[in-house]
Amino acid sequence: MIGRRFTLFAAILAAVVIWAPLGTARDDETHSWTYRGDHGPEHWGDIDPGFATCKTGRHQSPIDIRDAKKSDLPAIQFDYQPTALQIINNGHTIQVNYAPGSFITVAGKRYELKQFHFHHPSEEEINGKDFAMVAHLVHADAQGNLAVVAVLLEPGASNQMIDVLWSHIPKQAGPEQKYDQVKINIADLLPADHGYYTFPGSLTTPPCSENVTWFVLKNPQVISRDQVEAFGKIYAHNSRPIQPLNDRKVLETK
Repeated sequence: MIGRRFTLFAAILAAVVIWAPLGTARDDETHSWTYRGDHGPEHWGDIDPGFATCKTGRHQSPIDIRDAKKSDLPAIQFDYQPTALQIINNGHTIQVNYAPGSFITVAGKRYELKQFHFHHPSEEEINGKDFAMVAHLVHADAQGNLAVVAVLLEPGASNQMIDVLWSHIPKQAGPEQKYDQVKINIADLLPADHGYYTFPGSLTTPPCSENVTWFVLKNPQVISRDQVEAFGKIYAHNSRPIQPLNDRKVLETK
C-alpha cells in the first residue's frame, strides 16, 4: 500500500511541474531543456530519467487533429473569475498563474484552473494547419489529473486582455511578478463558440506525463498581428513538434 501511494504521489508531482509557480528562474531549472539544439525536443527523453516518457510514451502531445469523430459530447462549463495578475517568464514561455476559485466542469467533473501560458506558433494542428499561437489553460482535478483547454489564436482584431498581459511581460526569465491592482479574466480569451476536439494526451513539455485530457476549442480566437509579433520577439519558437496519434481516437462535438 505504501509503495502504491508513493507511486501515485510521484506521478502527480511530475504532472504538476508544468504549472507550479517558480520562485526564481535558476539556470538548472529553466534551461535544462530547450526547443532547439542538443537539448531540443528530440533529446528530451535522454536528458533526465524523469523525462523518459517524452521518448517512450504512446499518448504524447501535441497532435495533428484529423478524422475526428463527431459525437454527443458534454459541454464544457466555464466558471472563470477575475484575478490579480501574476505573470512569469519562466525561460520557456510566458505564464500567468491563476488564483483559486476558477474552474471548468465537464460531465460533472470539476477541474480547477491553475495557470495559462502561450506557444508560438501553435503546437496543435488541424488537418495539417497550424495557427499563429495557442494559449494552453491548465486545470487539475482533486486527484491531480490534468485537463488542458487549448485556445488557438490567429491574427485579426486586437485583444484587450492580451494588451494588458503584454504590457506587463517580463522580457527576461526571472521571478513571478505580481500586480495586485491589475485584474484579468481568462474568459476574455475564449471564443464565443465552445465546441471542441478531445483526446487523451500528455504535457507538451518535460516530463511529458500522460495524464492529460485535452480539449482543443474548434474556433480560434483573434489577436492582432502586432500582439503575435510582440510575443515572437521574446519566444520566436517554443512549440513541440507533432507527435504520433498511435491508437488514440479524436472525438469532436457536433
